[in-house]
Amino acid sequence: MNAERATATKARESWHLLGIMSEFFEASERLAQIRPAVSIFGSARIKSDSPLYEKTEKIARLLSDAGFSVISGGGPGIMEAANKGAYAGASPSVGLNIELPFEQTHNAWQNISLSFRHFFPRKVAFVKYASAYVVLPGGFGTLDELFEALTLVQTTQSRRMPIILVGSEFWAGLLDWIRAQPLAQKLVSVGDPDLLQVIDDPQEIVDAIFDFYQAEGFTQSPGERERLLNL
Repeated sequence: MNAERATATKARESWHLLGIMSEFFEASERLAQIRPAVSIFGSARIKSDSPLYEKTEKIARLLSDAGFSVISGGGPGIMEAANKGAYAGASPSVGLNIELPFEQTHNAWQNISLSFRHFFPRKVAFVKYASAYVVLPGGFGTLDELFEALTLVQTTQSRRMPIILVGSEFWAGLLDWIRAQPLAQKLVSVGDPDLLQVIDDPQEIVDAIFDFYQAEGFTQSPGERERLLNL
């Protein structure tokens, strides 16, 4: 009986791995041509009448008209605003949708829509195709995506790129804590907090991304491409 149970467990795990692999394959097939792109993160709980929703929509529209595809989580709130703004612009609006028991429903403003059952390949897709990150107020999921991106840049597992926080009042406490605790205790390097920029004006966000790549260039080096393949 134990052998039968072990065989059934192995079969289920193998099927699970095949599902993850298929999500990686679909993402690479459908997103290969969207660069340059900007990943926008933020809360699913922001309502459409919120000033934050309106600001996100404006940021995404400016980015789209400037030639950047916009990638969001494909759901409501900030994600919807990002997709809606990009959808009205000149470049693709991309939704990386996740199947959740609550909160997550696909929004209607997506030129390219992918559905994920697993967080892991979805998180890789957010990182792999991004030339910049724009992070608006959100909860644990937003913080998770922010620190994932920050860690990959800090450890040089992905190329250095703009990580822009929108909402100076919202992020002030977190930035103060980073300096007062991890930095003060030498748990991060002196320059690590500078990987984050706080910019509230939509046009200044677009300008900051262009300023960065005017110096760095959009083309990835062979080493950067190799690191992305190893994510």
